[in-house]
This record gives sequence, structure tokens and C-alpha cells, in this order.
Amino acid sequence: MVEIMHSNILELSRMREQAALGGGAQRVEAQHRRGKLTARERIDLLLDEGSFEELDMLKVGRGDITNRDTRFPGDGVITGHGLINGREVFVFSQDFTVIGGSLGEGHSQKICKVMDLASQVGSPIIGLNDSGGARIQEGVDALAAYGEIFHRNVNASGVIPQISCIMGPCAGGAVYSPSITDFVFMVAHTSNMFVTGPNVVKTVIHKEISAEELGGADVHAERSGVAHFVYPNDILCLRGVRQLINYLPSNNRQKPPFLDLNDPPERTDPTLDYLVPPNPNQSYDMNVLIYSILDGAEFLEVQSNFARNIICGLGRLGGQTIGLVANQPAILAGVLDNNAAFKAARFVRFCDAFNIPLICLVDVPGFMPGPEQEHGGIIRHGAKLLYAFTEATVPRMTVIVRKAYGGAYLVMNSKHIHCDINYAWPTAEIAVLGPRGASEVIYRKEIDSAADPEAVLHEKMEQYRKRYVNPFLAAKRGYIDDVIFPSETRHRLIRTLQFLESKKSARPDRKHGNIPL
Repeated sequence: MVEIMHSNILELSRMREQAALGGGAQRVEAQHRRGKLTARERIDLLLDEGSFEELDMLKVGRGDITNRDTRFPGDGVITGHGLINGREVFVFSQDFTVIGGSLGEGHSQKICKVMDLASQVGSPIIGLNDSGGARIQEGVDALAAYGEIFHRNVNASGVIPQISCIMGPCAGGAVYSPSITDFVFMVAHTSNMFVTGPNVVKTVIHKEISAEELGGADVHAERSGVAHFVYPNDILCLRGVRQLINYLPSNNRQKPPFLDLNDPPERTDPTLDYLVPPNPNQSYDMNVLIYSILDGAEFLEVQSNFARNIICGLGRLGGQTIGLVANQPAILAGVLDNNAAFKAARFVRFCDAFNIPLICLVDVPGFMPGPEQEHGGIIRHGAKLLYAFTEATVPRMTVIVRKAYGGAYLVMNSKHIHCDINYAWPTAEIAVLGPRGASEVIYRKEIDSAADPEAVLHEKMEQYRKRYVNPFLAAKRGYIDDVIFPSETRHRLIRTLQFLESKKSARPDRKHGNIPL
């Protein structure tokens, strides 16, 4: 018995050593030459030192029935749980050195196990994707394996935070799991995502295109909106994940972690009184306001290179995590277009799902006009943002900084869609139309019959501006809760956030609404 026990211990040590080697030294070296870390190196950087507890290290897949040497311990993915700044997370890391990180039945079973555990205990799940796709040798079993993962992604949505890091290839059906998750990280020049690869594109539409041009990090960060964060290498990408986790609750039943950055709540910033230019047609950078009011001037912007006319991200006010949505007048004058509405709507729904209060900073002249936007579905996309804000039950606050015109004013978390508290700066312009458009409609006859139409138009514009384009009319009607001094914005928001902390809001008794997707 003692001999058997000793033999088993030796065998266990041998098997663990074999599993830790992955695909072997040569393939590890090839991974490094590509500028990529190995699956285990990534886990070590992601998690607190010494906290990783591995599961299913010795599990093997079916392998190729004609070649039993393809049965590797771990089956091309490392799974388990560990800590990020002391908080439990579950993780899987695909190992490209083992059968190209391809997904088979055993590989999927390992991922599904940690996804199930994450949902059961209420902890985030982080996937480090680096895979050649479905394991062709396993046929339909590999496709079924993907389906099991997708099923769990959907069931975990809105229950636990799901984060995907694309750190190599991710193609075909594999892309749908990351796209369901809450945040997608990509690494520049070493990661890519596409449903059909360059070879298929060449065959079907006879176009030569590289993997980077088709689905590289820059493409998904700037054009498709699939990627939320892009970093230049694996190390910075994993640090970014750790930073994001610090803002999020572990599940939908918890509140986000409180972190006191020793930034006085009563702090004021007199320079904000001069942020908005006297000329209403002159732009300014909304980031100045954002970084001024947030604790420690810390802000984690989401999708910073996509739909840059709107800003979305996470920060803290008085130690509490908040989700911030702001128009950016420095880009396209801050108008709402299809991409901006989609970007903001998805972010709002994430914040609402995970108990993150929402703050909206408004300077919006309207929706982007033109056939391209109309034909692209701006009605439907604008409705997504309207729906997302209206449906949200977390504390909701709005500050109207300058322009708030027409339907765009309503959509941007206005009082009329039951925002909790709406403030306005003295520079706010709240109206159906801007002065020029409104004057051209109201005073059309006078302008057309005048000897100098342009002079009359400017005169009427000034009259309209003085009479209607200010926050005081809306404040008198109760649509603005208070007109505040810009320098006091931080203090007022923190106090409002504090009294809204115990807000309770019931939803209608229904299975779910039908958002205009």
C-alpha cells in the first residue's frame, strides 16, 4: 500500500509537470516571439500573487482517435479561481501552445465548470481568449461545446460581470461568446476577431485582406464598436482588467466597492465657471469637467475610440462608483448619431444591471441629420438610449451644461423620462430648436419680407435666445430641480448621490420588455 501511494504521488508530480509545460518549450518560445505571453503567465499577471487555485489540471479531451498523442493534460485551457485585490474571480485562459488553443468537448467542459461556479457563488468570470477555433477533429461535438458556453454567457448576463480578453485569434463561432460578455479587451497587433477569415473573404468576394485589416484591435475599437478597451501588449491589457474590476460589484445583488480617495466632497473648481465659451458655436472639451468633478481625477473611459461624440466610463464620486455618460462638444458638436446612441445605451444597461448610479452631462444640439443616419436606423438606435435610461432603476442624475435641444434633450436622461434629479448650469440652453432654426420657423414671414433678411434673422435670434434659450424657464416649470454654479457641481452631485443611495424603484410585472434592438 505504501509503495502504491508513493508511486501515485510520483505519477501525480509527473502529470502536473507535464500539464505545466503546455505544448512544450518550442511552442512556448514561438508564443513569446509573437509578442504574446503564455496562458499561465497571463493568469499570474492577472491575479494577486499566489492566489490562483487551478481546477481540472489533469483533464484530457477526446483527442484525434487516430492519434492518441493529441490528448494533452488540461486540453488546451487553464481554469480556476483566484483574487484580484482580495476579491474572488473565476478565470479561464486558453493555451495556444496546446493544439492551437482549439476548443473541443473537454476544453469546453472545463470552461463551463468555472462559469457555473462563478454564477453560483456570485463572482466575476474572466476569459483570456487565444484560440484557433473549433477543434475540427471532434466534429459536431466541438460545435455543441460552443453552444454550451453561449448558453451560460446568456444566463450569466446581468448576474455577474463577464469580461473577455482577446489575446490572439478569435474566429468563427468563437466570437459570439465574447460579444455577449460585458466588456471586451483586445491587444493591438496580436489579437483579431472575425466571423469569416481572410481566406473565406478572398474565396467568396474575391478581395485580398489581412487579418489585421479585417478584424484587428483598431478595427473593433474605432469602427465596429466590438472592443471596449485596447492595449499595446498583454501586460497592460491584464492591468486594465484589474483596474476595471475595482469599479464593479461581484454580482447584481451587491453594490460596487467603496473606495475613499481622500478627495474632499465639498471641493469646488472655480475654473468651471469659465468652461463654456461665450460663443454658443464654439466647442470645448467635456473631459475638463469630467476630470474636475471625479474623485482623484480618475476616470476609466469605455470605448474611447468609438463614437467619440459621446463619452462613457466609470469613476467615483465621494468614494462611490458611478457610470458617466456625457456629450462631447469637441467632436461633431456632441450630436447623437447611430453609434453614439448604441454605445451609450449598452453602457447604461450595464450600469443599471450592476447597481451603478448614472450621471449624465448634457451638451447636445440634437440628432445627426442626413439620409445616411436615417437609413442606418437612427430612429431605432435613438430609441435604444431612450429605452435604456427610462428602464434604469438606479439613481439617475443629469447636469445640463449647455445645449439641450429637441428630442435629444429628452433622450439624454431628462426629467420627462423620470430622471431623479436634474441640474442645469446658468449657461444651459433648453429648447425645442436652436435660436437659428426656431427663428426661421417662427419669424419666417418677417424675415422673407425684410429688405435685409439676414439682419432681421440675427435680430430675431437674439430675441429668441434671451426669451427662451436659458435654464430659467425650465426651472420655473419644475423640469430643472436647480440651476447651480458650475464650480459647485461636484459637491451637489455627491450630496444628491448620498440621499439617493436608498432609492427603491419597482418595475412592472412582466417577463421582460422588448427593447428596439
